[in-house]
Amino acid sequence: MKEYIEKAEHIVILTHMAPDGDAMGSALALWHYCKGQRDEVQSTKEVTVIVPNAYPAFLGWMPGAKEVKVYEQESAACDKLIAEADLFLCTDFNEPKRIGPMGEKLIASEAPKILIDHHIMEPSTVGDQPSFWAEVHSHPEASSACEIVYKLITAVSCHGHGLAISHQKSEVSLEIATCIYTGLMTDTGNFSYNSTNAELYDIIASLLRAGVKKDEIYNAVFNQFSTDRMRLTGYALYRKMRIYPEYHLALITLSADELDQYHYKTGDCEGIVNMPLQIADVYYSVFMREERAKPGTPKPRIRISFRSQGDRPVNIWAGEVFHGGGHANASGGEVFGSMGYAVKLFEQSYGKYLKGER
Repeated sequence: MKEYIEKAEHIVILTHMAPDGDAMGSALALWHYCKGQRDEVQSTKEVTVIVPNAYPAFLGWMPGAKEVKVYEQESAACDKLIAEADLFLCTDFNEPKRIGPMGEKLIASEAPKILIDHHIMEPSTVGDQPSFWAEVHSHPEASSACEIVYKLITAVSCHGHGLAISHQKSEVSLEIATCIYTGLMTDTGNFSYNSTNAELYDIIASLLRAGVKKDEIYNAVFNQFSTDRMRLTGYALYRKMRIYPEYHLALITLSADELDQYHYKTGDCEGIVNMPLQIADVYYSVFMREERAKPGTPKPRIRISFRSQGDRPVNIWAGEVFHGGGHANASGGEVFGSMGYAVKLFEQSYGKYLKGER
């Protein structure tokens, strides 16, 4: 990986649609690392992070976030960067379709592509191209893509002494540490799931030694609601939450019209799916959000988030019914069609995949 980065002059870092804290954190950590390599040798190395669409406003404070290019807003400039790239670093996704229109351009490029991901599905081979990825760092057991990126960066800095112990050998810059901590925190629900591995806390200790201000990061991410977002959250819980007591299950749905009523902005629904799990005897939570149909797509998209507690997986349900997947306790999926159709699929299938009491 170090050789690929050292040789490349035009590096493009890509992450998935609707970028969250882990996507932004892992991509920006790589950006800071690659920029550091450039500065060490005073080269003309160009490093760019491109996201398919806008990231939430509550992540705009992250070091380097203002340098990120949004494909939906600057498609021509981004196409040029992708065409000129001689190395792609792809983080927090494992299929080109997860980066929207950029996916086809990634497939068409002959530049080497390094995959860094923690999702359960096998990395895509892209049809007849089994060697599509020059390198694959796929670790479904990891809490987040940021955890893998941290281990890779420190392993490279330690000349390949291994991923498991590398964080004890080297510290990272404060900018990298801040990005990594943000991804670790957000992709584990502030360390409430996918976070039982003791090594994760060794990494956190290393990040704190690098100067990370964890309380300030928490405040920047979780305590910056707009009035509209707070009202939307209240509406979702009071008016739109249904409980299925025999399966300890909660469902919340929000239509595009309802989102418009509260002046929805990207990220305003972040965390809603976790809230029903605070109810006694609710162990599963599903949240559905409607996106209006776009030109060329006659049906709206229903984006779906799944959460669960303990030994109660939701990833198989998300994968087999809703074309998604993820971790056992935190997954995602989608349906193209009406909200009514999505709810029908939900109600027809939950009994097959969830542990209920009859």
